[in-house]
Amino acid sequence: MKKRETSSIVSKFRNTFIGDRKFYTTVLMLVLPIIVQNTISNFVNLLDNIMIGRVGTAQMSGVSIANQLIFVYNLTIFGGLSGAGIFGAQFFGAGDHKGLRNTVRFKLWTVAVVLAIAVTVFLTSGEQLISLYLTGDGDAAERAAILDYGRRYLSIMLWGLLPFSLSQTYGGTLRETGETLLPMKSSLAGVFTNLCLNYVLIYGKLGFPALGVEGAAIATVIARVVELAILIVYTHKHSEKFLFIRGLYKTVKIPKALTVKIIRKGSPLLVNELLWSLGMTTLVQIFSTRGLNVVPALNISNTITNLFNVVFISMGSAVAVMVGQALGANDIPRAKQTAWRLMFFNACICIAVGGVIIALSPVLPYIYNTTDVVRKLATRFMQTSAMYMAVNAVTHCTYFTLRSGGKTFVTFLFDSAYTWVVFVPFTYILTHFTSLNILILYPLCYFADLLKCIIGIIVVKSGHWAQNMVSDASSNERIGS
Repeated sequence: MKKRETSSIVSKFRNTFIGDRKFYTTVLMLVLPIIVQNTISNFVNLLDNIMIGRVGTAQMSGVSIANQLIFVYNLTIFGGLSGAGIFGAQFFGAGDHKGLRNTVRFKLWTVAVVLAIAVTVFLTSGEQLISLYLTGDGDAAERAAILDYGRRYLSIMLWGLLPFSLSQTYGGTLRETGETLLPMKSSLAGVFTNLCLNYVLIYGKLGFPALGVEGAAIATVIARVVELAILIVYTHKHSEKFLFIRGLYKTVKIPKALTVKIIRKGSPLLVNELLWSLGMTTLVQIFSTRGLNVVPALNISNTITNLFNVVFISMGSAVAVMVGQALGANDIPRAKQTAWRLMFFNACICIAVGGVIIALSPVLPYIYNTTDVVRKLATRFMQTSAMYMAVNAVTHCTYFTLRSGGKTFVTFLFDSAYTWVVFVPFTYILTHFTSLNILILYPLCYFADLLKCIIGIIVVKSGHWAQNMVSDASSNERIGS
């Protein structure tokens, strides 16, 4: 009897969490190009970081703080495009290219609005925002230098916001159709351009002046233009393959019913990504009050761990596409099964990756030209990230699972609301009302991630997220070109 019960449990576990060869082949075909793209991109970011770090710690800190602000913009664009992306994946799954075309138009409108707001904020308040990260203990001259470097870097990076946004629009839409190679190739071209120009412009090679942080910003802007150009030219030249691009710019109008649906579903995602990214930058600001050394240490830790995080982050794209297409095809059981299997697969991989990070964490900070204090902090921050990697992998998959079914308000509560109601206050209280050393404080604060993971699993298990949102849209919203 016990053997039968054990066998039944094992069978149920395998059916729920373990896929067959075809399943993993599909996952890898979808995810590997994204992983390669993100790995190379983050590796180049690491090299950029090292190049800036070798110019000076103040330069590295200034660029890091400016990138915290740009991070908010990037995530807001991601959130703004995600709502339309949900419909895009399901429209493609339903074979509705007109619907997909209209979602792209909605994305272009979103980019225009978010870009206008962001440029206004950065031009009028950029210096004040950078100053928020310079309140910790440290030398006044160093603080002034960091502020100056951050301001100069940010002023140039503003020129790269538009090409970045349009690349996200085109690349995201192509991924929703299952095309991941073209975005990967364009990204590779961009990061290669960025790497080469960084070396030339930061250090003043091949007859160019040594521009330091400004050179790094110029290189990034040019690289984003290169990436966008490849996406636009190839996509429009192959309209027979990418049917949604035909007549895309003939009109800017979008069917009212579809617009209302996307706004209703997408607004929580935009607000979520905006508030979540603000929450993450606020956490960095809170930690920075423990001293100026915390800023470069967090920069080193985040840059290196992001190189490893590409695995579980890329798996989110697999969840969005595979679960979204299953829902669009009205195959609810397959959508639920796919979500659990991707979640388990992601967690297993990240346990192994986390072990690699822990093993390498004492060595990797030495590639930077900085102080031993900063290196020690960076090592401990990296080890904390490694400890929570599998937890974050599951949480990441639950987020994309809920989002793929259109439960955008739930994702808002799960992500940004949780960040601001639990994570940020918890961190603020521990940082400002205790005397805990930052080496103890940092991992303790991120314990809040474990509770978030448990909540996500419970919500996914309920199954209420699994719904087809485009069946009515496909039949009722085929107006317009």
